[in-house]
Amino acid sequence: MEGALGEMPGKMGAGVLRYSPNPIACIIDSTHAGRDHREITAIMRPCPIVASITEARNLGAEVFVLGIAPPGGLVPEAWWPAIDQAVSLGMSVINGLHDRVAPRYPGLGAGQWVWDIRVEPKGLSVASGRAAELNNRRVLMIGTDMAVGKMTAGLEIWRFALAAGVNAAFIATGQIGITITGRGVPLDAVRVDYAAHAIEREILGLAHSELILIEGQGALIHPGSTANLPLLRGSMPTHLVLCHRAGMTHLQRLPHIAIPPLREYVALYQELATVLGAFPKPILVAGALNTHGLSEEAARIFLVEFECELGVPCDDPVRFGADRLARAVMTEESERNQT
Repeated sequence: MEGALGEMPGKMGAGVLRYSPNPIACIIDSTHAGRDHREITAIMRPCPIVASITEARNLGAEVFVLGIAPPGGLVPEAWWPAIDQAVSLGMSVINGLHDRVAPRYPGLGAGQWVWDIRVEPKGLSVASGRAAELNNRRVLMIGTDMAVGKMTAGLEIWRFALAAGVNAAFIATGQIGITITGRGVPLDAVRVDYAAHAIEREILGLAHSELILIEGQGALIHPGSTANLPLLRGSMPTHLVLCHRAGMTHLQRLPHIAIPPLREYVALYQELATVLGAFPKPILVAGALNTHGLSEEAARIFLVEFECELGVPCDDPVRFGADRLARAVMTEESERNQT
């Protein structure tokens, strides 16, 4: 996470740090070496910060995770010496970027491997809309921008549902969620003709689950986002959860694009999903608000405004817990409140 700890590009490492079931030896970031990362990330999992790969290896690190997601998702040339060093020290590599790392290392040692996550699954075809025939709840996490917390909110709701005894599943669609859960669809690595089927196949394989949470990607208003239609067509969602960052009025990296009124934005997703009634219309069931960086008082004020605007239960699942959102997703009460 060199130079990215606590910053937006460091979301891969932050996600692994927060949710991975695997033990974490350390964080590599020389700019913060020796500090307590909890003061930077607000993630309470204890883990030292070191300055070098050698220190990490000496602490028992076996897997080198590329914890930074730079714009464009390609491996910067400046990273290769660090990856080379990790491999030379006997470490395996998890790479969530578009460039493949494995071909660079054809002669790995015994038990050593490279996991290039963004590789198109085999055996894909064209979607058929069969997910609409299922009787379970399929909840798609949608957002107003990139990196507003769609994966995080989905994981928090999923974990709460599992703890409550619900037969629930989570479908990861990006490199972070796949790294954490060990399975999913790297949607931005799938050819557009097959993207909806990649999601549909995952959904049908989890038909026995009474609740399926689908990690969203991007945003309909983002000109660089193409994943929303395959997600809608592949999952045929019955419900939606809108994810938004508190106080955000324009796209973070494209400030000339304003975020429209939220109810109108949700209606756009609903109309795209149903296509003039051809498919079932999903119901907005809850809202997840990312209040990171705000005081608790300011966070609660934004939450009240957010809930008033959407008219459904809203919360910050990381800061205040996922119980309200999960209960809204798991019960019929929210449906009776819809117009």
